[in-house]
Amino acid sequence: MTEPVLRTLAVGGLPMQVAEQGRGPLVLLCHGFPELWLSWRSQLAALAAAGWRAVAPDMRGYGGTGAPAEVDQYTLLHLVGDMVGLVRALGETQAVIVGHDWGAPVAWHAALLRPDLFRAVVGMSVPYAPPSPVDLFEALRAQGIDDFYMQYFQAPGVAEAELERDPAATIRLAHYNGSGDGPERAAFSRVPPGQGFLGGMAEPAELPAWLPAEDIAAYGAAFARTGFRGALNWYRNISRNVGLLAPWRGQPVRQPSLFIAGARDSVLKFPASRSQIEHYGKTLPGLRGCHILEGAGHWVQRERAAEVNALLLDFLAGL
Repeated sequence: MTEPVLRTLAVGGLPMQVAEQGRGPLVLLCHGFPELWLSWRSQLAALAAAGWRAVAPDMRGYGGTGAPAEVDQYTLLHLVGDMVGLVRALGETQAVIVGHDWGAPVAWHAALLRPDLFRAVVGMSVPYAPPSPVDLFEALRAQGIDDFYMQYFQAPGVAEAELERDPAATIRLAHYNGSGDGPERAAFSRVPPGQGFLGGMAEPAELPAWLPAEDIAAYGAAFARTGFRGALNWYRNISRNVGLLAPWRGQPVRQPSLFIAGARDSVLKFPASRSQIEHYGKTLPGLRGCHILEGAGHWVQRERAAEVNALLLDFLAGL
């Protein structure tokens, strides 16, 4: 099996680095925070072997892709627009779109906003919920919560200073503690007083097989070069997205869809997640599977690569 080919495309004026493997119908793979195209290495190979053209970009603000300076250039409309532009830059007219973590909202909303381009959608970790008038930060403040990690990420420069102190350590701690191999404490939750996002996270006694030292080094080197500002700016548009997506409030995604998550993923412990999954009959009428993988944590496509690949290929074969 050949390795992915890396190249840089012009996507709506944004230089975008993509990893591409295989020939056939197009599948886009959208990573989340704090990741890179490398997160999809196993899926790229499996899709290519099964006759698909698999493309995993470094998303806006990450790795080898451009990172606009302005915070307001990271809304979901910009991120979906990037995927629309990428389909065209690849010379295609349609794609199946797959997303994990923050990439999942990009995939869900790409399917919602452009059903003509995105004929099927797979979300991992973050459930689909139709656009809503509820502002997450207003809801948190109403509950007296001011230390949720997404709130900590809001002030420019604060989280950057912490995460950029040692990018490789940031990757190691976030990935291990967010995984099914990590401790019971939720990695993506409330920030310990005075300790920052990484405060209280445990060092692994031994790296799990899915997180080799060379991968940590590769992620660390990339974030040492780019910093974390572009990645954090996605979180700084959560409130702005509420207004921008108002025309699609309450709308389901009707294309064939699939949801995969790890049973130990702290995202599934968010207050709204269970209700969002329970409402899939209405919000995802084309749902063809909802799979919660026991023992797996947040990084499900890496922690359970073989199982995720089998579910993904079975879904694609049925389209």
